[in-house]
Amino acid sequence: MDLGALTTGLLTGLREGVEAALIVSIILTYLVRTGNGHHAGRIWLGVGVAVAASVAVGIGLYLTVGGLREPYEQLFEGITLVVAASVVTWMLFWMRRHAGAVRGELQEAVGRVLGRAGAMGLAILAFTAVIREGLETSLFLVGQVEAASKASDTGPVSVLAGALLGLLAAAALGYGFYRGTRRIDLARFFRWTGIALVFIAAGLLSSAVHEFVEIGAIPIGSGIAFNVSGVLSDESGVGGFLRALVGYRAAPELATFVVHVAYLAVVLGLYLRPTRVTAAVRTHPESARP
Repeated sequence: MDLGALTTGLLTGLREGVEAALIVSIILTYLVRTGNGHHAGRIWLGVGVAVAASVAVGIGLYLTVGGLREPYEQLFEGITLVVAASVVTWMLFWMRRHAGAVRGELQEAVGRVLGRAGAMGLAILAFTAVIREGLETSLFLVGQVEAASKASDTGPVSVLAGALLGLLAAAALGYGFYRGTRRIDLARFFRWTGIALVFIAAGLLSSAVHEFVEIGAIPIGSGIAFNVSGVLSDESGVGGFLRALVGYRAAPELATFVVHVAYLAVVLGLYLRPTRVTAAVRTHPESARP
């Protein structure tokens, strides 16, 4: 079992899973409190379809990558990694800006659906609310699996095992939230897991650049920036763990190194800057409370 890949998958499954679990628990809590708890089955129907669709998309992408020949395989892998890094970056900033208003928006949506579309509309609402998280998770995991497969034979299995553990932990947290447990500081949780995902996304993006450099799609920066293999090799031990987790390379190409550092500097700086209170939170301050 590759510990670095396991940790990467665990963080992804936990972060994305908690977001989906909170969405479901908010909807279910609102239904129960408004006397519509008997419609909960519709919510689980929508959740189940969204999960199945997300898994199907992930499997389809993975099989597509594996069925290609060189250099198209590397090209598709690189594109998949770029898209995965882009999606998780967008997701982090979207959650950072709108997290405080999510609860109020969901409750309003449930009220509208109950008044117009009825019970089946709840299944559609749950599906649309969860499918975004599910597709993001599938795409991100495909990128991680592809990156981990380059580091070790057990990397892909480790990523998926970690993701499963993370999702199970997220489900437990979601149940605790539904039952009224509020011991976890969600704002701090999302902040620190978000920082971890920024480093993971930087590794995915640099791995994409490495693939592009290998096939000559990036004509500049193909020379080795430095080589510290004698100090910390990326083949095993701590170096292998860091390679699976954050894309560490002992001898990176110049283009790979520049993109890695630039992404971390720009995205981490923007992510850590103070947030502004959104208009939705100012209008409905009670929706900012989990």
